Amino acid sequence: MAEMTPDDRRALKRRMRSAARLYAVQALFQMEAIGLTVDKVRVEFETYRFGMVTEEGEFAEGDVDTFRAILEGAVEHQARIDKMTDRALVAKWPIDRIDPTLRALFRAAGAELVDRDTPPKVVITEFVEVARAFFPEGKEAGFVNAVLDHMARAARPEAF
Repeated sequence: MAEMTPDDRRALKRRMRSAARLYAVQALFQMEAIGLTVDKVRVEFETYRFGMVTEEGEFAEGDVDTFRAILEGAVEHQARIDKMTDRALVAKWPIDRIDPTLRALFRAAGAELVDRDTPPKVVITEFVEVARAFFPEGKEAGFVNAVLDHMARAARPEAF
């Protein structure tokens, strides 16, 4: 087997971070839906979900550091993130009325915007792709893009 080039390693790391973002949205959804603690959901995902093989295929390996940072940031900064999300949403649609998957997605993306140094445009692009994974047929990706753009400008105005 050929040795990985630096470009191969960077691409693999990018894919693992992308997978970690998707897993973080799933974990935050699960925490809300069935009341799991952050520690329990973290252990479950890291032990059983990352790289899991099922009849449908193999799940991607996720970057543990990214996954943990997003989960912990979403929990630690949830009130701030939810306020940012509320401000980005139409007045008639407060965060508690939107789809729980989108709520989890906005919290995960918000955690990366307020608690990490990932460029906002990368966060937006990555989480729009996560939205497409969950809602392949719908208009949610455009909605997510608009809300995250608003959130990113509020969280990191210096980046724009």
